[in-house]
Order: sequence, then structure tokens, then C-alpha cells
Amino acid sequence: MRHSTLCDAAKLVGRVLMSLLFISAGWNKIGGYEMTEAFMVSLGIPALLLPLVIVIELVGGIGVLLGIFTRISAFLLFLFCLAAAFLVHLSPGDAAEMTSFMKNITIAGGFLILTCAGAGRFSLDHWMRGK
Repeated sequence: MRHSTLCDAAKLVGRVLMSLLFISAGWNKIGGYEMTEAFMVSLGIPALLLPLVIVIELVGGIGVLLGIFTRISAFLLFLFCLAAAFLVHLSPGDAAEMTSFMKNITIAGGFLILTCAGAGRFSLDHWMRGK
């Protein structure tokens, strides 16, 4: 297997793994809308942002999964992960929350790399370019 083929396959697997969390989280927020809304409000986050959160998680996650508008989707999820880390999980006295904070920062790093690297050959982005 050529190096570029291996890298494109790795990008595909990475995209699948990174997207699953956000697709399922967005879907779960729809099913538990009122509970999620109450949680956000308890953190001082305006409830009117919940539809935006759901759209970013679902549409961004599906975009990354399929490799369509990948750089935009990855960048939006990068910003989302940073916002979630600082608005929801930053709690220096709570080890569990700080672990979640660091996980969000780490995932943000992965999305930043994907923003720069693109989806690779095994993606709708590549297919739409006709290559």
C-alpha cells in the first residue's frame, strides 16, 4: 500500500471515529431537549443556543463522517470543542471535569489538524472535485 493511500485510509478511519461522538451527542440532545436546555441554563448558557449546538454537532459530525465540506465542519467542531471545554468543563477543583476539559482540548486539536489536512481521497470532497 502506497504511503498516500495509507494516509487517506487513516484519515477516513479518523473521520469516522471523531464524528461518531458528535452525531450521537447531537441526536441525544434532540431526544433530551428539555433536560439539556435546563443543564445549559444552569451553567449560565442561554437556552436559545441549544438548536445551534445540535446543528453544529449533527451537521458538523455528518460532514466530517462523509468528508463533505470537511474543513468547514472540522473548524466549527474545533471551535465547539474549545467552547465546551471552557464553558462546561473548566473546573480546576474537580478532577473528573478537568479530565473532560482536557479531552475536549485534545479533540479540538484533532479537528484543527483535520481542518488543515482535509478529508483525503476517501471523501465526498475529493469526489466532488472530480479527482
